[in-house]
Amino acid sequence: MKTKLILLISASALAALAVDVPASKLRMFKPLPSNMDSTANPATPAKLDLGRMLYYEPRLSKSQKLSCNSCHMLDKYGVDNEPTSPGHKGQRGDRNSPTSYNAAGHIAQFWDGRAADVEAQAKGPVLNPVEMAMPDEKTVIATLKSMPEYVTAFQKAFPGEKDPINYDNMAKAIGAFERKLVTPSRWDKFLAGDQKALTDGEKAGFLKFSDTGCSTCHMGAYVGGSMYQKLGVVKAFPGLKDDGRMKATQKPEDKAFFKVPSLRNIDKTGPYFHDGHVKTLEDAINQMAEYELGKKLTPADTAAIATWLKSLTGPLPADYVKPPKLPASTAKTPKPNNAD
Repeated sequence: MKTKLILLISASALAALAVDVPASKLRMFKPLPSNMDSTANPATPAKLDLGRMLYYEPRLSKSQKLSCNSCHMLDKYGVDNEPTSPGHKGQRGDRNSPTSYNAAGHIAQFWDGRAADVEAQAKGPVLNPVEMAMPDEKTVIATLKSMPEYVTAFQKAFPGEKDPINYDNMAKAIGAFERKLVTPSRWDKFLAGDQKALTDGEKAGFLKFSDTGCSTCHMGAYVGGSMYQKLGVVKAFPGLKDDGRMKATQKPEDKAFFKVPSLRNIDKTGPYFHDGHVKTLEDAINQMAEYELGKKLTPADTAAIATWLKSLTGPLPADYVKPPKLPASTAKTPKPNNAD
């Protein structure tokens, strides 16, 4: 009887220590959608198949060595884990390549928001001289038209169009494919009501995240990606050389503002920040607390927040992102250019 009483008391004590997350703390969040479809660019099986091919297609680059997947690797959570990505002839830009997973649900694309959606974003890197470096849209179209399989694939993806192989349709196909790159995690199960989806340590980490003020910017289904914010709100950010959104808008008031990144899969997508200069998740947490919120976190607080953030990592859709077989080049396919 005495042993049973001790066990009952111990169980009651453990229950009392269980972490409770008030519903009021969760109102700023919601589960990921099953997809991020666009009424302006409806998905079809043929369009998705074409988009997958184009995402992996290195002949959309001047050297024929680089594809979307070179910098946004779908088997590595949509990134290459480098501060900045190597482009044509090894050139590097000045900004980190963000993940393509869940990106279609963001307010805009790129760190400065210069592209309204993933369809607009898909057009940029192909012609960027530092990235894929194709000389012009005409060369891109000639490359695609040189392969009969692509001619057929575009006809199926855009039926009824007289000349479906064009630059806009290339971007639409890639965009449609990217709109299904969704990675729900245990956090989504928790938001849906499954209290056992998170450990008490993860729940405690979320409460510390919320109480610290991080959810002021990192909220919604994507835990970010829904607004722009100044880097260094409370305290000037050291060594900041990038003008941020001002590069796109030319408005002085947008200087040092960047799109708030999504925290989905954040433990897999380092290094961090717009220039990739922060190597660890813990360092990123500490810097955000200090420069955005004016707070110094204890090591225990930082570890708690990192513990919860890791619950935002979802499994990759392995079947959906499996590299497809690409068409063989023909005599009409432009040759790679590694010299210019």
